[in-house]
Amino acid sequence: MLKLIGLNIVLLILSFQALGSDRVNFNSSWKFVREEAPLNVDKLHKLDFDDSQWEEVTLPHTTRLEPLVVNDQWQGVSWYRKKFKVQSNPAEKRIFVEFEGAMNIAEVWVNGQYVKKHFGGYLPFVIDMTDYVSPQKENVIVVKLDNTDSEITGPKPLKILDFNTYGGLYRNVWLIEKNPVHITFPLLEEKVAGGGIFVNYPEVNANKASLKIKTEVKNTTSKVQEVKVTQTLYFKNKKVMKFQGSAFELSSNNTKTVTQDLSVKKPKLWDTHSPNLYQLMTEVTVDGKVVDQQRTTIGIKKVEFVGTELYINGQKRYLRGTNRHQEYPYVGYALSEQAEIRDAKLIKEAGFDVVRLSHYPHSTAFMNACDSLGLLTIDAILGWQYYKPTDGFRNQIFQTARDLIRRDRNHANVLLWEVSLNETKMPLEFRKKLSAIVKEEYPIGASYSAGWMNEGYDVFFQARQHRILHPDDQEHWKGPYFVSEYGDWEYYSKNAGLNQHQLDKQTRYETSSRQARAYGEKRLLQQAYNVQEALNDNLQTTAFGDGYWVMFDYNRGYHQDIEYSGIADIFRIEKFAYYFYQSQKDASKKEDAMVKIASYWDENSPLSLKVYSNCEQVKLYLNDQLIGEQKPDQDQKSTNLSHPPFTFALKEFKKGTLRAEGYIKGKKVREDWVKTPEKAHHLSIVLADRAVPLASQDVVFAYIKVVDENGTLVHDHQEEINVSLEGDIQLMNTETLTTDAGIATALIKINSLKKDISIKAVSKSEQLKGSLQRKLN
Repeated sequence: MLKLIGLNIVLLILSFQALGSDRVNFNSSWKFVREEAPLNVDKLHKLDFDDSQWEEVTLPHTTRLEPLVVNDQWQGVSWYRKKFKVQSNPAEKRIFVEFEGAMNIAEVWVNGQYVKKHFGGYLPFVIDMTDYVSPQKENVIVVKLDNTDSEITGPKPLKILDFNTYGGLYRNVWLIEKNPVHITFPLLEEKVAGGGIFVNYPEVNANKASLKIKTEVKNTTSKVQEVKVTQTLYFKNKKVMKFQGSAFELSSNNTKTVTQDLSVKKPKLWDTHSPNLYQLMTEVTVDGKVVDQQRTTIGIKKVEFVGTELYINGQKRYLRGTNRHQEYPYVGYALSEQAEIRDAKLIKEAGFDVVRLSHYPHSTAFMNACDSLGLLTIDAILGWQYYKPTDGFRNQIFQTARDLIRRDRNHANVLLWEVSLNETKMPLEFRKKLSAIVKEEYPIGASYSAGWMNEGYDVFFQARQHRILHPDDQEHWKGPYFVSEYGDWEYYSKNAGLNQHQLDKQTRYETSSRQARAYGEKRLLQQAYNVQEALNDNLQTTAFGDGYWVMFDYNRGYHQDIEYSGIADIFRIEKFAYYFYQSQKDASKKEDAMVKIASYWDENSPLSLKVYSNCEQVKLYLNDQLIGEQKPDQDQKSTNLSHPPFTFALKEFKKGTLRAEGYIKGKKVREDWVKTPEKAHHLSIVLADRAVPLASQDVVFAYIKVVDENGTLVHDHQEEINVSLEGDIQLMNTETLTTDAGIATALIKINSLKKDISIKAVSKSEQLKGSLQRKLN
């Protein structure tokens, strides 16, 4: 079932891109160089420039592979060149190129002619190359990237920044051919609430949904054209309805926006537990011939706030959420689409309803996955502790807000537009302008702005550490309120039950939520306890939801180590706190029932044993002997939780197997077990594809586990691991692999699916060995 779900998500994401034969992946055969020595800049834009000494790369690409702990991320100027041919005659076709992400300031030349400068590395831009390319001849496109600190784009300079920005053409690039009469690109037309296709929902209820569809069509020919726009709506590949508009005349070199209204009876509504998606096929015909078509995946939902309360499709909701940074180790932001899907699945399977895209726009692939999985997003512009009172900076932020909405306005998953510079003092008029942009760009239906200051926005974001320090801010706010971050900083540096700012560093570290898997069982349990306490506290406020900081461990520009407050580590391996969150999801469906023993069960394990479960009762066995059965905990840290943990007080440690059984209405629905680890025996290798099929240019983690003869993880074994690979794959790690809490992680890049793959691992002592083979064809 999980494999089928994974495959369906991948197919749906690919359908977003399969808009017709006019859209071609443009990722391969780029030449790349970092400008670390003087280059002949005057000539490298030219077709005949000799780039034979440059590295050949395939996108997504990062400017430099980084170490696991990134304390000196590369910054500078880099160059990309690609030679290509277009078969179509520009007199008959329009030729475009779309960059999904180019960090941070990009300049583009085509055949030696300067065509574009774009600021900002997190949103796409589109270039019309028609007037610059030659048909059936070799052309060259050259891109100059500058990822150094920028006063125009922000955020704070890297050396004092709480995350890394990395570099490169780190997302897809597309070559697009369109007929002279075609659907426009919203990011190229730059029209308020215009360009391309825009679907609004003026009325949504269980009986009826009204769709208002705006389609902008452009005529680049030299004569008037008779044009017709047709909309066809599908649900699960079955036609729901078809709307054929009236023909209209479109004059030469002009555009027209066609507005069409559809009414859907008994709509299948989109929400977090039923992410129903429709496919809208838009066709443009000229004289009865289809000249352009575009598929838009949409979800019909109604979001509204009544006072402080959130309602989705008429149902009051409290949203459990988290924050995400999009980085991977070594490759930075250069994730494959499949890696983005795996992240979204891991977040959803943790029981979360919403993810805050902190603190910048995330990829279209991630957004598509959230649509499919039923994972709401808080869609954010770039911003962190930086404001510049200049026209250049302010206008860049305003444009970024518009571009964000134009890119993502048709995604079902968007809950809020965070058009705010996080943790930044912004003038009130600046905030009001950003909030007004949301209404201008999304004028019909639910569109809500959000920001971390309590004036100027529809929704107030306040982190728990700020609530503790400034309770009046939240008390004076009468509108919707979301706990944007919690569970980390208040335990590391500010008072949350303990005067931690007065503690010595070691005690502070031990009681914080920043716990690496390598720090051991007790400290991971401390993180889970902090999470429990903080969530319980959030639930007694007027908030309609919250976002734990953070989903995955991540690197920071200003610090010499990884930030370890993730409930999964940077390799996406779950910590105990992950299962606490998973237990907070109701077991309304049998497959949602869960039970997890939070213990390694060795001689150092705490005898106060935690079991996370959303069942009504848990029975605990040791070596098949019942040692206790309990209802959920009832204490001051659990009063507001949907499903408090189960705590068993064990008298002594006995080697063997602990088994926990979860019961609902007297029937066993789930069980979990953990065995005392024996002596390390061999290596077990798991390719963490998470039921998402591998693909060409994919990056995927391989977990190399030290296990005993029974297959139990030996969590305290630490040793270097040597890895050898066969097939068209490569190891992306820049350092020697070493086990962390019994697991060494290799990041594998799948160059192609032409050959089956083999991964072999041997410990430095050569006493532990393991291998994995995977057929790819």
